[in-house]
Amino acid sequence: MSKKPFYITTAIAYASKKPHIGNTYEIVFTDAVARFKRMQGYDVFMLTGTDEHGLKIEELAKEEGISPKEHVDKVADEIKSICKLMNISYDGFIRTTDEQHEKIVQKIFKKLYDQGDIYKSSYEGLYCTPCESFWTSSQLVDGKCPDCGREVKPANEEAYFLRLSKYQKWLEDYIEEHPDFIVPESRKKEMLNNFIKPGLQDLCVSRTTFTWSIPVTFDPKHVIYVWIDALSNYITAMGYDPDGSSELFNKYWPCDCHVIGKDIMRFHSIYWPIMLHALGLEIPKKLFGHNWILFGEDKMSKSKGNVIYSDDVVESFGVDGARYYLLSEMPLNSDGSITYESLIEKYNSDLANTLGNLVNRSVAMAKKYFGGEIISPSDSEEVDNDLMAKAVEMPLLVAKYMDEYRMADTMDAIMSLARRANKYIDETAPWVLAKDESKKARLGTVLYNLLETIRFLGVVLAPFMPETSQKILDEIGAEKRDLDSLESFGGLEAGKYVGEPVPLFARIDAEKFIEDAKAKMAAQAAEAQKEETEKEEITLAPEITIDDFAKVEIRVAKVVSCEKVKKSKKLLCLQLDDGMSGRQVVSGISQYYSPEDLIGRKIQLIANLKPCKLCGVDSFGMICAADTPDGVKVLFVDDSVPVGAKIR
Repeated sequence: MSKKPFYITTAIAYASKKPHIGNTYEIVFTDAVARFKRMQGYDVFMLTGTDEHGLKIEELAKEEGISPKEHVDKVADEIKSICKLMNISYDGFIRTTDEQHEKIVQKIFKKLYDQGDIYKSSYEGLYCTPCESFWTSSQLVDGKCPDCGREVKPANEEAYFLRLSKYQKWLEDYIEEHPDFIVPESRKKEMLNNFIKPGLQDLCVSRTTFTWSIPVTFDPKHVIYVWIDALSNYITAMGYDPDGSSELFNKYWPCDCHVIGKDIMRFHSIYWPIMLHALGLEIPKKLFGHNWILFGEDKMSKSKGNVIYSDDVVESFGVDGARYYLLSEMPLNSDGSITYESLIEKYNSDLANTLGNLVNRSVAMAKKYFGGEIISPSDSEEVDNDLMAKAVEMPLLVAKYMDEYRMADTMDAIMSLARRANKYIDETAPWVLAKDESKKARLGTVLYNLLETIRFLGVVLAPFMPETSQKILDEIGAEKRDLDSLESFGGLEAGKYVGEPVPLFARIDAEKFIEDAKAKMAAQAAEAQKEETEKEEITLAPEITIDDFAKVEIRVAKVVSCEKVKKSKKLLCLQLDDGMSGRQVVSGISQYYSPEDLIGRKIQLIANLKPCKLCGVDSFGMICAADTPDGVKVLFVDDSVPVGAKIR
């Protein structure tokens, strides 16, 4: 009997930079689903890959002094390395620079054009380079991109458009009639109420202002814009071709689930279904839009020094420690949070204390009391029944939660059984039974129940913590490792022997770890600030006349005294000899200069600046300084120049 096919994908990662741990969550989540489906007997194909075209990549490559292809090759290799590091079992890895992908995307574009679903016009709007998105003024939030919050730039160019408006009614009806298409429910409501029902505007699908993309075959000055290119990966990777698709595509399409971040749900729930419908293809069965993993309550950012990479976490917590944290910490309907404090707490509590301690204690007692032999249970008591019932119930709960993509609930169901087994140890007190020879049969039964419960844990953990699962099952000598063996309690074979008890997870010293982590984050923020300063373009402000310049009075002044402003970490209060009556100036340079660095030095003073208050302190002017890669530098004046001298 042939296995039922199951096709699952991640969104392809944008090849601009190395992904952080929050980006890694999606592929670990998808891998866990794919592995579980394989255990259930499905013929699984898991696809991931990289999105490698666009203006942003062209600009990044220019900054680095390399070609766009060299840039994306480097990032794609980094992403593949992360997949290997995190033990990802993908079946296909597509790059949108693959020759076959580019060829089929051109065919898709031409087919849509020939049937009138793509047309040529011109576009005038506001463009966000990082998001590769056009916006109208009304869509902006505080004048910036509503998706990423960055600056947008005016753009006006000839372009091809996809007729989204033509399919609005069809899409609205489809989503309403297929309640499981977009999950969770909150995502579906957001797409319908905020984006679809207010009215769909036709989508710009080509550009002429950059070249790093796939050329339009019949109009070479145009390149195919990101979404037709990127979204098509899900079918081009499987061998779709408008002229005749492969057996692989016919076997696995439609996709069972696209696992995507909430920030790109709009593209997958609007553009993608309309593209597929226009091509005459079936729609994916499910779009699962996951939330973000934040650092505390913030998005991860190098400038904030709060970016955590997968290799950082793996180095300290191991691959399965990292996987467990990611899978257990993301709620279904809200953003997850990662901090080093929460990482350590979760690792020590769940993995070291609960799971690791359970396995270690149970195997150690089997070695100590029975030479490692697994004793056939023969002396049961009422207390055993609850543990056995919980063990048999756990795989059923896991299957239910996995069908609903409730990953955090899945991990809690597994860990709840481990907690129940630890409680069982306290209830039965094997060390007390061991002191009474007449209780030997009871002791053997208790240890069997513990080892069999551990087998249940080891088997079910395989999709989520593959290495840990294997270690556990090897340590207890389990031969039955499939889900079917968990239908009833008692699959562990008596008469076999356990291995040597080896700690699975060593506790982490939280205080020392956090101290080191904070130092590393501070260094990261400083490095990011330096990089940002170094790459800032030198641009001129709007031109002014000599009359405009004459309005600014710059004079030489000497710092007589200086002290920190008590209510501020950034401000210094300077008393200046300006050659007149003297004055007080407040300047935000305390992170670069101490008061002693400035006293006695001559500086350039903007003397006719309107007075203001900073942290309650009056300031009558401004001193001149320059931004440099190493921070702010005050512009000092040669000591031979008298105070009060006018600079012109």
